[in-house]
Amino acid sequence: MARSMMRAVVQDALGGPEVLRVAEVPRPEPLPTEVLVRVRAAGINPVDWKTRQGGGMAGVLGDPPFTLGWDVSGVVEEVGFGVTTLAPGDEVYGMPWFPRQAGGYAEFVTAPSRQFARKPGTLSHEEAAAVPLAALTAWQIIVDAARVTAGQRVLVHAAAGGVGHFAVQFARHLGARVVGTARESRHEWLGRLGAAELVDYTERRFEDVVEDIDVVIDLLGEDHAATSSRSLKVLKKGGLLVAVPGGVAPEVRQAAEAAGMRTTGFLVEPDGAALTTIAGLIDKGEVAVEVEEVFPLGEAARAHRKGEDGHTRGKLVLRVGA
Repeated sequence: MARSMMRAVVQDALGGPEVLRVAEVPRPEPLPTEVLVRVRAAGINPVDWKTRQGGGMAGVLGDPPFTLGWDVSGVVEEVGFGVTTLAPGDEVYGMPWFPRQAGGYAEFVTAPSRQFARKPGTLSHEEAAAVPLAALTAWQIIVDAARVTAGQRVLVHAAAGGVGHFAVQFARHLGARVVGTARESRHEWLGRLGAAELVDYTERRFEDVVEDIDVVIDLLGEDHAATSSRSLKVLKKGGLLVAVPGGVAPEVRQAAEAAGMRTTGFLVEPDGAALTTIAGLIDKGEVAVEVEEVFPLGEAARAHRKGEDGHTRGKLVLRVGA
């Protein structure tokens, strides 16, 4: 393969997992302030398969063809003029360009250098690729949007998922008492991560057993809009409901305002500085990363099918290069 070309997963039409295929495409070149990263692994997120179908960020990416993927871990291959924070050979991870196309399901990506951070030294590339989008979502909700403090009670819906298992750990790190909803089979693991109370949503309605919550993080979002409405029953006056990824339904916002509660939607942004902080927590052993399965790049369609089946523990990852 010529140096100017690379392998990437592309899709020429919106649709099911079968639209994903591996092709040879032009390799990007870094502009000033950008780095070229040789991707070793790429994380898979729900926004990927939603975008593939025509939802998610499809409106941002425009009509196919395009290449999915925003989570990457790899090695800096080249640096553009003006880059001072990274050098060729540095191991990095990041969530470049989101919500614009990053093309993470590929052998190379380019992006501004400060959208990357040095990879946690204790993690493999496959593990590191599972971190950026999910961890940044959890971090920016808990630290920036909710400003969680010690002693607060934080309810995390879908606590066993990619974002959820980081949200549990970050809230616990800040001294909050974490309540999570998840299947009973995940309870022991989530307890080790820091969840103090857990509710099996298949057996009990959380609003029947949970109360006095300061912050609700609804990670079910648009697919389960009723969860946000039910969450108002357990939220304190003045408390905050954060709804991801579909935002807050108008009727939920109105009900919250009438009850003296706050609501906000949320969408994650690239943040190399936060990734540096998160890497430090991971390397200190204060935050763990869960990868359920790693797939070869050529099996992106199978990985999407598994993700869409639901109930993944942590993250799914594509292995891109050796």
